[in-house]
Amino acid sequence: MPHDQPTLGVTAPDQHRFELIHVAPEAPTWRLLMVPAMGMSARHYIDFAQALSTQNAEVFIHEWRGLGSSMYRASRQVDWGYRELLLDLEASSAVIQAQSSSKEAPLVVAGHSLGSQLGLLFAAMGPHAPIPAVCIAGGSPHYKAFPQPMRGGLRVLFELMPRLAQWVGHYPGQRLGFAKRESRSVMHDWAASGRTGRYAPAGVGVDLEAALNRYTAPILGIRMENDWFVPPGSLQCLLDKCPHAPTQTRMIDATGLGGRADHYRWMARPETTAQAIGEWAKNCILG
Repeated sequence: MPHDQPTLGVTAPDQHRFELIHVAPEAPTWRLLMVPAMGMSARHYIDFAQALSTQNAEVFIHEWRGLGSSMYRASRQVDWGYRELLLDLEASSAVIQAQSSSKEAPLVVAGHSLGSQLGLLFAAMGPHAPIPAVCIAGGSPHYKAFPQPMRGGLRVLFELMPRLAQWVGHYPGQRLGFAKRESRSVMHDWAASGRTGRYAPAGVGVDLEAALNRYTAPILGIRMENDWFVPPGSLQCLLDKCPHAPTQTRMIDATGLGGRADHYRWMARPETTAQAIGEWAKNCILG
């Protein structure tokens, strides 16, 4: 699906190349790095970015490795995990700092679903000062944070999905109806956090759980009223990892969405969500 928004080229430390989609108002007062959900390319968030621009945000939409403008596609020969995804975010942040039109404006990292987890991990891990974070329809995948019968089903999925990805050479999400073509190590890291409730992906030279515990920047958790995929306990489980962060939560209901407020439908009518984030940024980030 083509788009006509400006882009910024990014090269990660392993030479992975991709593009940030750039959406900016005339006089931005803050900046936001948007991290998509698993299986969602950056271009799907352009309407959301444009809604955020009416809240005076300069928005940079990150590209998920393996999708859209990314030079890679997951295969038996091409694999990556959370380590590489976090390095991609570091590379995006560096480009934003170098090429943003509002370099002195505060930066916020926002993410949707799994993107909220990776965004929060990046925001907390340093060596930069803690970056404020927004978690949209996201939370911990730890099976104990979910009600029955989902809890039992997730325990089975977290065992089977990494094995399937290992057997095939990648996770064939487009055939299974969950996510898209994903790398086997991403599925391994995701399932491990679901089984244990901890973030400890291979190759990351930072204790991520300790980084979250030390995190002190503001967090906004946005829950969709009809989101069975991320129930309240899942969001709270993620927020509880940051006991020293000033945290607010906001529930988005169906008003103005033209239907249910679920895990994905908010993206079709993103103005309400953008307004909630803009109000939080004005009160908690811009002061």
